[in-house]
Amino acid sequence: MALQLMKLFISAATTTLVTPVNTRFFYVTEADAAAGTSLTIDAADFFQDNGEPVVELPDLELNNSYFNVYVNGVLQMEDLSTYTPGITAVGSLAFAVPADGEGILAGSPVVLEVVNFTPASTTDVET
Repeated sequence: MALQLMKLFISAATTTLVTPVNTRFFYVTEADAAAGTSLTIDAADFFQDNGEPVVELPDLELNNSYFNVYVNGVLQMEDLSTYTPGITAVGSLAFAVPADGEGILAGSPVVLEVVNFTPASTTDVET
């Protein structure tokens, strides 16, 4: 019999389920925010979908999350916002109002949307 390479036959299949958790927070500006200033909103100043006050802004999962900021219903550029997760007096959203544009008027709605993805994988190996 001729020499031959002996090796294992292994088959594997991995299934990954990615579940998004979308959380929205709402705020209505109380005063004008002039161009060139920063609007900072504390966690406790936001309210939830059900109208209840927010106690804590959620952490962003590393490499599995993002946040969006809408002012007057319009999605804003990412580099204008700084998101800090945490409880009241720690968690906040800081929004830089561009100096070369218009300010934000009192009574304007601000919506913060935080999306975290939770991946879960299973692998079946057959030999």
